[in-house]
Amino acid sequence: MTPTETTVAEVMAELAALDDPKARAVNEKHGDDHGVNLSKLRALAKRLKTQQELARRLWETDDTAARLLALLICRPKAFERAELDAMVREARAPKVHDWLVNYVVKKSPHSEELRLAWSADPDPVVASAGWALTTERVAKKPEGLGLAGLLDVIEAEMKDAPDRLQWAMNHCLAQIGIEHAEHRARALDIGERLEVLKDYPTSPGCTSPFAPTWITEMVRRQEDRAQSVRGTH
Repeated sequence: MTPTETTVAEVMAELAALDDPKARAVNEKHGDDHGVNLSKLRALAKRLKTQQELARRLWETDDTAARLLALLICRPKAFERAELDAMVREARAPKVHDWLVNYVVKKSPHSEELRLAWSADPDPVVASAGWALTTERVAKKPEGLGLAGLLDVIEAEMKDAPDRLQWAMNHCLAQIGIEHAEHRARALDIGERLEVLKDYPTSPGCTSPFAPTWITEMVRRQEDRAQSVRGTH
């Protein structure tokens, strides 16, 4: 046995010991088939530190908790574009898909190429990853994106999109409205007319994902912050 094989076995045993049936029952309602508390998973990742080879081996197990751990201990820039493309197609569980895009692909030198390829993919889950990368650019690097064109696509396709793709498009719509005042009125109008996620159950203290509510609340917070900064000068 090589040291890596031993380590994979050891890590899998440790993950099995952390599995909590109650947590698993809650997670499975969201399509995530694992029962490991994420704080404990992060603590384990912190202890293991960055180990790219171990991360690859854990990913290959196809176990959701092991894949989440792999995404925390990998080196995002070490993956080839084709590897990331394969991984996004293999990421069954929503949480794995989410962490893969947010923790790994966004830090990859291939993120822009993948954004363009995935956005046009016929698989709605893969396309949702493309939209998540687009939302990141809307917030951080909007130059050259063509926000009006994005709003055209959202207006035409979001209402009937499958769940995860719809969620990603809606996030992009909200981000455009929050970050870009010149497109805000149109973003609000699209949200009001399409009514996507209007009745989504929202916990107390959380902002509704319904785009007009989300945009209005975040803009209000930005204005409050700006006022308090002005007030201190």
